[in-house]
Amino acid sequence: MSSVEPVLPAAESVPADTRPAEARPAEARPGGAWALLVSELTVLFRRRRTWALLLALAAIPVLIAVAVRLSSQEPTPGRGPPFLDQVTQNGLFVAFTGLIVSIPLFLPLTVGVVAGDTIAGEASLGTLRYLLVAPAGRVWLLVVKYVGAAAFCLAATLTVVTAGVLSGLALFPVGPLTLLSGDTISLGESFLRALLIAGYVTVSLLGLSMIGLFFSTLTVVPVGAMAATIVLSVVAQVLDSLPQLEWLHPWLFSHYWLDFADLLRQPVDLSSFGANALLQGGYVLVFGALAYGRFVTKDILS
Repeated sequence: MSSVEPVLPAAESVPADTRPAEARPAEARPGGAWALLVSELTVLFRRRRTWALLLALAAIPVLIAVAVRLSSQEPTPGRGPPFLDQVTQNGLFVAFTGLIVSIPLFLPLTVGVVAGDTIAGEASLGTLRYLLVAPAGRVWLLVVKYVGAAAFCLAATLTVVTAGVLSGLALFPVGPLTLLSGDTISLGESFLRALLIAGYVTVSLLGLSMIGLFFSTLTVVPVGAMAATIVLSVVAQVLDSLPQLEWLHPWLFSHYWLDFADLLRQPVDLSSFGANALLQGGYVLVFGALAYGRFVTKDILS
């Protein structure tokens, strides 16, 4: 006697939104892709290494302010970093001097450490394969890692500016700011100029961040990617200082790094800001494409 077995519906026929949340694929979970971005930013700014880097950057303008305050001699115009001779007249110049000192080495060094660790750090820890379970796969992971590196650029720049402003307020008189053009602006507008300069420096570091991300896709050794990024930033600045290579200077990602002084004029000159943003955007696109081409074909199980 034959028996008729009940026909069970195939798993594929069950609508995805009726399955329990833990049984749904990552792509079907609401907010899963953005949760990865939030998680990346949270992990980045909870690391002791991140805070150690930020504290080291904050120490630079503080040391400048303390050294000038304790010195028995007034800073001599033309000697030392730009704006140093203005510090005793207006403490806001501590922030600008701190940026001048930080840009050639300290800011690229910290950015290189963070950007070089983006992919290589996950690969060395063996967590990269688990991150790729997240929505949008490798492309979204690259975007998330770069956004994290860019967020650190902003945090690093604001750290230098904030520490400079606070140490200037504590140790020197602060008032209306006399610009390079000779005009004087109010204290409130001076703070806005400082934030605008912080934005300029942040944009300046975006190209280097993408270069670091690209190097990070080439290796599973984070130190190698960090070192390559930092060395390349030094090489670019050396090449930019050679008059024999003047034809190359406008193409170097470091070429406009120190041109934020144009924002301390009246009216504000945004020409260098625009040229810098265009140059950094080109580096982001080129090295972003290289990072994409490398990462989508990378064997993460090797």
